[in-house]
Amino acid sequence: MAICYRIFVTSLLLFVTIAGSHAQDVGWNTYFHGFADNREYGKSDQYSQSILGVRIAPEIYLSLDSIHFLHGGVNFLHEFGSKGTVAKQLAPTIYYNYKQQGHDFYIGMFPRRDLLSGYHRAIMNDTLNYYRPNIEGMLWRYQKNAFHQQLWIDWTSRQTETAREQFMVGLSGRLNMGRFYLSHNAMLWHDAGRKNNTDENEMPVRDNGAAMAKAGIDLSGLSSLDSLDINGGILVGYDRLRGIYGWRIPKGFITDLYAEYRKIFIANTFYVGDKLDVAYGDRFYTADFYDRLELGWKPLQYKGLESRFTLSFHFTRGAIDNQQQFTLQYNLGRLYTRQR
Repeated sequence: MAICYRIFVTSLLLFVTIAGSHAQDVGWNTYFHGFADNREYGKSDQYSQSILGVRIAPEIYLSLDSIHFLHGGVNFLHEFGSKGTVAKQLAPTIYYNYKQQGHDFYIGMFPRRDLLSGYHRAIMNDTLNYYRPNIEGMLWRYQKNAFHQQLWIDWTSRQTETAREQFMVGLSGRLNMGRFYLSHNAMLWHDAGRKNNTDENEMPVRDNGAAMAKAGIDLSGLSSLDSLDINGGILVGYDRLRGIYGWRIPKGFITDLYAEYRKIFIANTFYVGDKLDVAYGDRFYTADFYDRLELGWKPLQYKGLESRFTLSFHFTRGAIDNQQQFTLQYNLGRLYTRQR
């Protein structure tokens, strides 16, 4: 593992040296993410845990013009108290990015933050931000005026004789109409068998995911609040285990509210409907009734720095659980432009 790490670092430095000699623009960016997330979920029979650690992700990027970009870097996670080796906590960040006339295309291993941040927890839980910060695949997005749409695929496991083939594919978008808007999120997880597998007890192919369509209104600026957003719509799950059962389509109603004043914010999510079993979704939606109330404070905000403390209460039938979360994110970087 140490040899692989040295080969990767050497290759990255060689890439930067050769490509940098031809690039017109050379820049760097470093992302820092510190987090402490304490989840007390025992009363609702969910998984209680404490997630504490830091992540740092330095990148160097190169471009010949304003359209084509190459990025290279590493993403390092350390969980407080862990004894794992450095190499096991390192993930490469290498990708190509194309930007022109509203089109934005990525291929490689690139950060999910900002690109998939609009996905609801019911479809993709926030634990992914801690343990899978990079997408490994492709993403295309298009944005023009009030319209936004994107499509992506993320390979989570390559098929071998010992590992199953797994990937996620997603679609999302939003249309703004003044203060009103329409939005949608959808994700499908495909979990197939191992290569050349003859084990009769092997779990068959599973297709699993969820989709959400919502209408909302942004009332920010119409009152003393800095931000006020209310939306609601339908949440639909889909799941099948080939050869065992066909498509199951649970569904329900979901609504969200977010309000912020200076450094204080409140958020609430309410769901009622069928029980959902979304593999990468928040497990609280396996209940037919769920309400999440968040009370938060942003103590530090300065340029690329933002911190957030959130106290969350989770309400299901006959149970109230709680969660305390503190996060600090810091983005800093610089661009060097050569004389053209």
